[in-house]
Amino acid sequence: EGFAIEPALVQPLMHSGAITSLYERGANEDTGRYRLTFFHEKRCLRLVIDSTGNIIERSTCDVADRQAPTPKRQRGR
Repeated sequence: EGFAIEPALVQPLMHSGAITSLYERGANEDTGRYRLTFFHEKRCLRLVIDSTGNIIERSTCDVADRQAPTPKRQRGR
């Protein structure tokens, strides 16, 4: 929804690297919160979620002047 693409296309686009993401864990007063940022073409979708996965904040923005992060794979994932 945040990128106006069909949900069935999200996973293949992530596997191909067309959608990349950034994961951040909250600290101090934000402990128990997580920020997930997804990048696709010139847009980003940012979600702040609580420890049970409920969305607390949601925003989208243009990132035409910034480069999205390159995907990193972690071992065992």
